[in-house]
Amino acid sequence: MIWPQAVKDRIKSGHDRELVQSYPYRSACPSTVWADLIDSADEELFFAGYTNYFLWTQVPAFADTLRRKAAEGCRVRFLLGDPEGQVTRQREVVEDVALSVSTRIRITLENLDRLGKLDGLETRFSAPEDATNHVSLSVFRFDREALVTPHLARLVGHDSPLLHLRRQGEKGMFERFSEHAEELWRTAVPLPTR
Repeated sequence: MIWPQAVKDRIKSGHDRELVQSYPYRSACPSTVWADLIDSADEELFFAGYTNYFLWTQVPAFADTLRRKAAEGCRVRFLLGDPEGQVTRQREVVEDVALSVSTRIRITLENLDRLGKLDGLETRFSAPEDATNHVSLSVFRFDREALVTPHLARLVGHDSPLLHLRRQGEKGMFERFSEHAEELWRTAVPLPTR
């Protein structure tokens, strides 16, 4: 027997090869991981968290980086929950925290407004019928890598786990979570004109 079972158990050989790292809390993922993934993306940045507000405080020079990425031809998308939506109001009752879900969404909207018009930057609200699916799972994609947060019961996003995935092939975890985010985007509604 060339490879003892103990070694085989430690070698990633299937779809689990896509799992780069897991964190018991989103807040345990170093800000350098976020910054490096954003900086290394050339084609697409897709922020499909329900509020996305933490990016403005966790990622150094986030606004400048978004401007640079858009100028370099990178597609940048933000999928947000509707701050006036029923699911948002329900989630605020569930979380029961001072920094409400609608406030966190509005922080993102304000920061996006400050960016001004950028070619390649798109923002939408998830469709009302998909809001429950959106609020329960955040997908942040950076070309062939993603950070995914399945939201647990009554916890806010930073207290839920996070998975760092890297695409290795078809029908793996990366693709499955990406397809989820793309379906939400497909049915999402453009922001009202402000």
